[in-house]
Amino acid sequence: MSVIVAGIVDWWLGEAPAGWHPVRWMGRYLERTGSWIQRPATDRGKLVAGGAAWLGGLTGVAVAALGIDRFITRRLPPGMQVLIRGLILKQMLSLRLLLFEVQSVETALDVSEEEGRRQVRRIVSRDTARLTSVEVRESALESLAENLADSVVAPIWWYLVAGLPGAMAFRYVNTADAMWGYRGEMEWPGKVAAVADDIANFVPARITGVLIGAPSVGPGRIGAEATKATSPNGGWPMAALALRLGVRLSKPGTYVLNPAGRPPTPGDTRSALRMAAGRSAACLMAAALMEEAGRRDR
Repeated sequence: MSVIVAGIVDWWLGEAPAGWHPVRWMGRYLERTGSWIQRPATDRGKLVAGGAAWLGGLTGVAVAALGIDRFITRRLPPGMQVLIRGLILKQMLSLRLLLFEVQSVETALDVSEEEGRRQVRRIVSRDTARLTSVEVRESALESLAENLADSVVAPIWWYLVAGLPGAMAFRYVNTADAMWGYRGEMEWPGKVAAVADDIANFVPARITGVLIGAPSVGPGRIGAEATKATSPNGGWPMAALALRLGVRLSKPGTYVLNPAGRPPTPGDTRSALRMAAGRSAACLMAAALMEEAGRRDR
């Protein structure tokens, strides 16, 4: 039932204060080592430095998670175990903030196109300076779909696979990819982080795509459309959302998903937000049942 606790706390209270948020601690480590891994003169040296720093951070997160789970949580009464695990797991997922940020883009577009561009910069890494209002909305919807995998489905998946250490390790891997896993000066230092995130998200991204598409859009159709995206994983939830809504989603100059679809409207954003909330609730309920079944089998 810890996943239900995590979902309720997320919906009720949102994010923990920055100073107490474990993901912020991960981010600080990655930020401080980010300049060090760029110092080697060769690409190979940068690759080794980046891999070593990434592994060091992952080891620290895994040891901390195992310590909390085995030496603190398991010594508590069963009810307290559920509560503490749920509170920690909540820090690894973020649905309420995701929905708020996407809705904020739509609200900003009601003010002006420029306000929409400014707001969407908070959730996408692409250049937003010349985006039209439709492209701003497309960007927000793509972010909603991709982050539904990163911020909800994947942490729950890894929690079911490997408990709190699995969920915390995934959040570190995903954060490292966000901070290091891009081309340019970080291509070699961040390559291990980028590849690790691709591996960790492989199954959750496809689960998310199927969740979004069901029952009207099948996995085969989603998979075929997903190959058009640049991300091997992000394409699945984004393609599923485009097909499910019947809209066109694109990154200017890079890819177009469901090109025969119509431009998304404010109504599509509302539908997508309702769908994301509903699918997340279903995911949490299914995970709770699997968690309880696993507990009874032990």
